[in-house]
This record gives sequence, C-alpha cells and structure tokens, in this order.
Amino acid sequence: MSPKKGKSSKKQPKLSKAQKAKLQQEEAERRLREEEEARLQAEKEEQEKLVREAKEKQLEELELKDQGRREGELNELRHLLEKNHTAVIKWKTDAEEREKWEKYMRCDGTPDPAVQQDINTYMSLWRDDPEVDITVVLKQCNLALQLIEELEVLLRDATHPQESHKHQEALINLQELIHWKHLLATEELLKRASADIDTETGNMQTVVKDDNLTLCLWANLKKNPRFKGLNFEEAGLGFELPKQLAVSNVAVRILHTRYDHLSLLARMAHLRIRTPSHRSLTGIEEAPADVDIPKQEEAKGEEEVKEDDETQQQRVDEEVQSLQGSEGRKSAASIRSDGRESQVQTQMEALGAEGDLTSPTVQLTAMYDSAQVVDLMQYTPLGGVLYYDVFHLPPQAHQVCGWEIRQLLDEGLQVFPYPMEKSHLDDSDGPSCPPVGVTVTLPDSVVFLEAPQVARWDAAGKQWRTDGINDVSYEEAEAKISFTMDSFQPVVLMQETYANFPFQSWELRPLGQDSALFTVDGALIKLSVTVQGNQCMLQSEQERGLSHLTGKWMSRPALQRAMLNAGINIFVNEYTDKYVSACGKDPLTEHAAYEQMALFASALAFSWSKWNAKCGAQHLVLQVCEHLSPAPVPKSEWSLYLLGAQRSQKLEITERSEAFSPDHYPGSDFHSTFIHMLQDDMSADGLARTRESSYLFIDTVQSLLCSTRPLLYS
Repeated sequence: MSPKKGKSSKKQPKLSKAQKAKLQQEEAERRLREEEEARLQAEKEEQEKLVREAKEKQLEELELKDQGRREGELNELRHLLEKNHTAVIKWKTDAEEREKWEKYMRCDGTPDPAVQQDINTYMSLWRDDPEVDITVVLKQCNLALQLIEELEVLLRDATHPQESHKHQEALINLQELIHWKHLLATEELLKRASADIDTETGNMQTVVKDDNLTLCLWANLKKNPRFKGLNFEEAGLGFELPKQLAVSNVAVRILHTRYDHLSLLARMAHLRIRTPSHRSLTGIEEAPADVDIPKQEEAKGEEEVKEDDETQQQRVDEEVQSLQGSEGRKSAASIRSDGRESQVQTQMEALGAEGDLTSPTVQLTAMYDSAQVVDLMQYTPLGGVLYYDVFHLPPQAHQVCGWEIRQLLDEGLQVFPYPMEKSHLDDSDGPSCPPVGVTVTLPDSVVFLEAPQVARWDAAGKQWRTDGINDVSYEEAEAKISFTMDSFQPVVLMQETYANFPFQSWELRPLGQDSALFTVDGALIKLSVTVQGNQCMLQSEQERGLSHLTGKWMSRPALQRAMLNAGINIFVNEYTDKYVSACGKDPLTEHAAYEQMALFASALAFSWSKWNAKCGAQHLVLQVCEHLSPAPVPKSEWSLYLLGAQRSQKLEITERSEAFSPDHYPGSDFHSTFIHMLQDDMSADGLARTRESSYLFIDTVQSLLCSTRPLLYS
C-alpha cells in the first residue's frame, strides 16, 4: 500500500519534563540578568547624575565664592601694580635727573645733542678743523659716534614731528661728517704711500684699528700684472683683483665699521608717517580711550595733522637735496675745508625719507620691488659694514736736491671707475671686467646661527640687495666667507632676525630674594638671563661671539641691544608674527599673566606647558611651583594652572596626561587673579619673599617677559 498523502509524517520531538524545566530555568536567569543590568545601569545613571549635580553645585559654590571676593582681589592686584609702577617711574625720573646733573658737572666740552645750537657749533668747528692725522681723526670720530647714539635715543623718545626732524637732521649731518673725515685721513695716508713700501711686494699696505673700525689700505706702487690679491691677516679681511686693476695706478681701501649707518638710511627710506596710536602687546592698534571729538573738531585735527606731515615732508626733502649728490656709483658729496673740495661718493647718499627713524609716529612698511631686495624686518645685518673702495692713487712725493716735491690736486681723493669703460680695456675679446674677490673672517663679536647671507648696498635705491654677489663660499670651521662682486661697494653679512624662533621651551625660576633665572631653549641655541635687582646677565654655552657679553651685568634694555647686535635674538616686536608662527592668545590676558608672574618671581618657578597650545586663544596654561632654593626644579613638583580673562584655576591634569581637560584640581578654588590663585598653595616663607620683592626686580622681570613673550612664541 502506498503511504497516505497529506500532513507530513515528521513530528516534533517531545521534551521531557527535565528539559522543559531546564529551559524555563535559563529563561528565568536571562530575565534576572537583564533586570539586574537595567537596575545597575539605572543606579549608575543616578550616581552620575548625583555626581554631576554635586559637581555643578560645587562649581556654582566656587563661582559664587569667587564672585564674592572678586572686587577685593582685583583691587588688591591693582594696588600692587600701581604702587610698583609709581615707584619705578620715580626711580627712573630721579636717575635721569642725576645723569643730566652729572653730565653738566663734567664740563668736558662735549655738546648736548638735545640742544641744536650746541650740536651745530660742534659740527661747524670740527668741519673746519684741518687735522687729518688718522689717530686724531679716529678719536674725534669716536666722540661723534657717542653723540649719534644719544641722538638715536632722543629720536626714539621724540613725540613731535618738529623735534624728530631736528634730531634726525643732526644725526645725518654727523654721519656725513664722520664719513668725510675718514676719507680725508685715508687720502693723507695714501699721499705718503711711497714712504711706507713693503719690501717683499713693493707696494704699500697698512692696517689701522680702534674699537669702532678697522681700516685696511693697499697702494699699487709696483703695478705687477701677476698680482692676484692680498689678505690682511691681522684684520681678517682680503681682496682679489683682476689684471686690469693690478696694472693700474689705484689704491684699495677696506673700511670695516662695527656700526651700521647704511641700514639706518635704508629704514629711513622706507618709512611711512602714521598718526600716533596705542598698541597692544601684539602690536594691534587701539584707539585712545575716553576721547570724544566732535566731527568738526575731528576734521580740523585731521587737516592739521596733514599739514604737519606735509611740512615735515617738505623739510625732509630739503634735507635730501642738501645731502644728495648725483645718483649712481660716481655720485659725490662736496664738503669744503681749507678752500678745497673732496669729490667722493658719500656714505649717506640720498636720504629720501618720509618720516623719522625711531619716532613713535612712524611705521615701517615693506616697499621692496624684487626678491633680491633685503627685507630689514626679516633679516638683520650683523658685524657692521664692510666698505670696499678703489681710488685713484694720489700723486706721490719726489725727493729732488733735498726737497720734497708733491703735486697737489684740487679735487681730493677720486673714486676709480670700475667696471672700466670699454675704451680703457686692452683685451676687448676677453671678459670686459672680471669680478673682484672678497674674503671676510666673521667678526668675533657676532654669532651666526646659520650660514651668513651677503648683501651689497644699492645707493640709488637706498637698500641692501643680494644680486651681484656670486661664488659665495662659507667655511664654518674657520669662520670665513668668500665671494665675488661685480664692482667695489659696501657689503654686509646678515642673518634671519627670527632664526631662533619659536622657542622649544622656557623656564623662569627664582635664585633667591630679588633674583631669578630666565632660560629660553630656542630653535637653534639655548641661553639664560640672570636677573638681579634691575640688572641682567647673559649666560650661554656658546663661546664664540658672546665672550664680550656673557658674565657682564647691564640693564634689560642694554642687554637686549647687545644681544641683537651679537646675533642672538629672543625678543619680539610688532612684526614678529609676520615671520614666526605662534599660538594666538588674547594679548590682555597674556600681559596680565606677565605682570603677576613678575610679582611672585622671587618665590615661584614658572615653565612652558605643551597644553598651552591646546587650551584655546582665550586661555593660557603654564606650569608653576613654589621653589625657594637656587637648585633646578624637580619634575614632580610642577602643577598646571589655567588662566583666563575672568578667572584662574589649578588643573587636575598633568604634563604627562594623554589629553587636555579644563577640569579644576579637586579641593582647589577659583580666583579672579592669578596671584591669589597661587597664594592658596604657597608657604609662609614663600609669601614673605613676594612681599619683600623690590619694585625694580619686578619691573625688570616683567619687562623681560613682555619683550620675549614666551607664552605666545613657544
């Protein structure tokens, strides 16, 4: 029989009672687990809610507590700052008065640069002085250089355009006069070249040195066509001549001035007058506060400012015409003395300025027309200026029957034209005028953190340029650089102004009462500045170029100038942010931090934190700890603090945490000022030190921090 069709013959197996009981038990356990997990999750959420509410309540209490004492803390901080500021201003005013009195009592005949009549009389008498002996002339020039330094200070402090113009005119005239006196003394030495012949070469070669310059002279008396060049070993300077000059009646002068008047002219030539404005810490212009000028008066004021600017421009243009000779390499300035003229290229050729050099009413502008023009905001000339000149050799004296006969020329020392004209060349098929070679040993008073850049002076454009400099070879081990150039002209060695930025780290730690050590680990060099009272001292492992600075006490502004002149820059200005990347910060918060750090610098150490770049533009993060010994700070002692415009707090995270968090340290308070936040963890001895801190020490530390801005550029 066939099976019946219809329902499947397969049947579900029946579960035994034991199996059914087991399944029911597993289901019950699963439900219990789910209920337990739900209960635990609810408890966890409830606990988190309670913690969050407790934390919010605690934060509210801390904020209320902070608000309750906010006015008192701000008033206390304001009182401290005003007290110190008033004391510093009084001390500086008294010091200036003492200096003026001491200068008056010296009665040494030195003119007062601030008095126009005195400085004009001094220049007139010196101009008429017939003295051309090199030793005497250099002493006279050194005095004039001191007056120029004083005039530069007066220019920086000048507040009125007329006052600025007066000082600028005196400064330019003094620079011109120094240059002219150098030429007269050079001419006198070259006139007697035949009396000082070198027995080996048959030519005259001499070196004259003082604290401010080195003068190297070579007179071509032998005219040996095999002559290639000469190194002045004692001066670290040398030159190579092409054959055309080796057989010509010429003299070569290398004048190395340790000061730089040409860059001064370049800055003047690219200045733009602007109305005075208040600048914040970052150089952002801010309008003066509490000023309400009606529209009519405002318009009238603008017209007056415009007239003042036009008047000043007219005066400057007149000054340019009085100083400027014809353009180009053969341009000359004529200054009469003893009835004769010296037709030579002037060092201060063509001012062409639109404003004053260092007046607060002046702003540098980039007016560079090509990539070969040096941006003096980005690059800094170092070691002074090297003037390479070639002159017609003056007629030499002849001895005839016991008489000395010399041809006198009315025109004075003459520049030898090089490159030479085509008609004066013997070999027209070869190179018309081969370049001249230059060898320079780097000055021992300058640090070049990188290979030096070389630039030549463009008199027509009043600027430094890098074109025309070829075959540059730098020997770092010997600290020597050589190159060729198309003609004889002033050259300068340069370095990037911000080569040592940004900072890798920094630290400010106390060494005792009114003493601290500020250490900056720059991009290329690490250095420290010791502060003692109102004096600073540079310390560095770098030996070459800094031996004249390290270990010497000086004021903070003097140290800054000395370091910049030596090629070590850790200081900022309003242009730094254009060339250095920085973590943008609120300038007011940053400045307030420096003010309060200085107040407690005798007892607390401050240091760089990696979280400062992660906390946003409105906040600052730094490491702080109390440190009452001169020894280095142990790493375990540091704590992190968060500073803002409204309050400061101690952070729970450390420098070794994996991520940034703004959570405050458990058990700590909020405070409206940084110093009151710091006081919570300070000992009685530490607080005593801060109360006894000298206002001069506080001002020096604050000035050092504000001039380097480590919270922004690290």
